[in-house]
Order: sequence, then structure tokens, then C-alpha cells
Amino acid sequence: MWVRVFALVLMGASVAGCTGYARPKPTFHEALTEAYRLDAGDKLRITVFGQTDLTNSYTVDQSGHISMPLIGGVPARGNTTADLEKSVADRLRNGFLRSPDVSVEVEQYRPFFIMGEVRNAGQYPYVANMTAQTAVAIAGGFTARAGQATVDITRQINGEIMTGRVPVTDPIRPGDTIYIRERLF
Repeated sequence: MWVRVFALVLMGASVAGCTGYARPKPTFHEALTEAYRLDAGDKLRITVFGQTDLTNSYTVDQSGHISMPLIGGVPARGNTTADLEKSVADRLRNGFLRSPDVSVEVEQYRPFFIMGEVRNAGQYPYVANMTAQTAVAIAGGFTARAGQATVDITRQINGEIMTGRVPVTDPIRPGDTIYIRERLF
């Protein structure tokens, strides 16, 4: 009798130890509804109305800056497009243009990454309104061993790296890393 009870307790502890999963913090999902924050790899279309020499496509470099004629490096990482519009306009107003009218839009988002039990793991271009399921489809679909109900998504939020296990129908963001786990049975 005691041997059975001990075996059940030991089996329960081992199963509980396998889960090792904690729900993601609320900020993990709140980031999906916040304004998009720029980071390295984003390609931006910056228009300075009436200034064809300044209007161009600029890429946020690894240091988190864009480099524009006249004003040089402008910090972009962590800013929204509206924040960057104001920064560029302020710098242009400081000795170059009297009343600059600046518009910033994301021309191409930074890529997402997918690994684990997918046919073609790697880096892929992000498309607006993607879910983890569409990311898997872009990566060639699940392998035969893949767990298909949930995925692990790692994303950076306000400088903190967070990982959450979410349904495959959850949205993803540019820069996310998606991991498809192997199913148990």
C-alpha cells in the first residue's frame, strides 16, 4: 500500500517537474496593443516635405540609430514613428530648416525568427497582423513530431526579454522568436 502511494507521489512530482512553465507576465500580451516601437532592422520611409534630398528610406542600424544628411545619427530604437518624426524635425529646425514637416512610416518591419519542429527554421520577413500559425506556414509547416496547439514566443519588451507559451493563434510582433516544441506522444 505505502509503496503504491509513494510511487504515485513520485510520479506526480516528476510530471509536475516536466511542466516548468509559468504564465507570461501581463505586459507580454499588452505589448501587442501598444504603439509599435522601432528597433534594429526596421526600414523606414522618412519624408521631409519640400526637401527631396532628405526624403529617403533609412534603416535602423545595430546601434539603434538612423543616419540622415545634415543631422547625422538620430536615435530610433524604442521610439514610435511619431517620436522619431519629432526628433528629426527638432534637429532639422536647429539651424537647417525653418519649419520642417516630417513624416515617418515603417516601410519594412524587422524579421521574425522561427525554430524547433518546423520544416524550414530560420529568419523571415514580418508581415502585418501575423499569427504564430501563419509564421509556421511561412516556415514550411510543422514537422511530424511538432506539438501544434501552443508555441513559445520570446520577445523584448521595454528592454526586458520575456518568453510566453501561447496558443498557435496568438499574434506575433517583428523581432519575435518562435519556438515549436516536440510533442510528448
